[in-house]
Amino acid sequence: MNVQTKPNLFHFTRAPRPLIDRADGIYMWDATGKRYIDGSSGAVNVNIGHGNRTVIDAMKRQMDRVSFAYTIHFENQPALDLARDLAARLPGLDRIYFVSGGSEAVEACLKLARQWAIATGQPNRWKIIGRMPSYHGITIGSLGVTGDAVLTPAFEQMGHAMPLIPAPVVHRDRDNLSLEQRGTRYADMLEEKILAEGPESVLAFIMEPIGGAATAALVPPDSYFSRIREICDKYGILLIHDEVMTGIGRTGAFLGGDHWGCKPDIVSLSKGLSSGYAPLGALAASERIVGPVLAMGGFLHGHTYGANPVACAAGGAVLAETDRLGLIDNAAAMGEVLKAELEGLSARFPFVADIRGKGLLTGAELYADPVAKVPLPRELNANVRLIDLAFERGLIVYSRRVKGGPESDNFMVAPPLIVTREQIGEIMGLLGDTLEALAAELDLPVNH
Repeated sequence: MNVQTKPNLFHFTRAPRPLIDRADGIYMWDATGKRYIDGSSGAVNVNIGHGNRTVIDAMKRQMDRVSFAYTIHFENQPALDLARDLAARLPGLDRIYFVSGGSEAVEACLKLARQWAIATGQPNRWKIIGRMPSYHGITIGSLGVTGDAVLTPAFEQMGHAMPLIPAPVVHRDRDNLSLEQRGTRYADMLEEKILAEGPESVLAFIMEPIGGAATAALVPPDSYFSRIREICDKYGILLIHDEVMTGIGRTGAFLGGDHWGCKPDIVSLSKGLSSGYAPLGALAASERIVGPVLAMGGFLHGHTYGANPVACAAGGAVLAETDRLGLIDNAAAMGEVLKAELEGLSARFPFVADIRGKGLLTGAELYADPVAKVPLPRELNANVRLIDLAFERGLIVYSRRVKGGPESDNFMVAPPLIVTREQIGEIMGLLGDTLEALAAELDLPVNH
């Protein structure tokens, strides 16, 4: 099959890309036969790798029975089973609502929170505080809580931009505080914003426990989490964790927030929930939140493909494979290997610094001066060149310029959770070659 010179299909980028032919494990092949290592797990979602026959067979079995049943008319067994399985892994968050993706999951969280406030006699609570920079989705509602100076302005008149506080980018701070003191200082910014907005008007705070697209695996200090929970409780504000990227074992725990024992009131899930085998996302909340909403007449929300039986069959099979293959433990163990290898590359390429992350969600910054935290000049388009040079060499990594807040280039390495030590070596070899080429092209220092 030949790609049209001017195809009818369009995407968010004009950059031409090859036609995909097949994929297996952590590898992908285009129509010319060229092989790529999927070092980003697609969009950091293909947790169990490509071509898993157990998941494919589970989906086929479900399609042989029924491929679609509208939730107004029927329950379906895969959705019931998946909800039960998820609830068992999410103590205290045992009410589950299925959607088709991450943006939808976040949107559902925001709408559930608002309806809870109305149902509990708090109609003046409507503001949901987010962070700058952050990314929570591409729908109008989810963009409203996203901190991104490029993605959001065009749509602000159509939606409602919510208040934002700085993300805890403690690695860029130059002060005499310890990391734990910095974590508390960033968390206290939430209380300051609540007081400035008026506590009676604030409904919730939404955060990624570990950074995703906007902050490249940013890990806040431990002190951040307990203080955030304390502030939310003090003012009766709901804590929403966006675990779309960090959930389902990606960081070496089932949820990213589990590393700190931080219990949110509502969680959004997607990406790894179906590992890319079908569009699937979920909201998880407690009975304290869901009960009053249902008692008031029901959740004013819904999608045609919510709780789709084939997607839920995929999700159930993905969770079973995650357990069978020990992927959460592997993410933790291989994540340590990956971070150590990235630290080695940082020593070799001093413009690569601030290695961070948990499990198989790791990231780094590209700097002109890593000590003074001076970013590379914008006109170099370093992050774009990094992606393209890696792609030419058969390595896919996740890279993006931070929008809003302190500007810099970053990248993430986040391979499927099935990755082995040897495959990490392959990834690092290609990434090293990529950084050599980037350094030569942009005249950046290399230690030999």
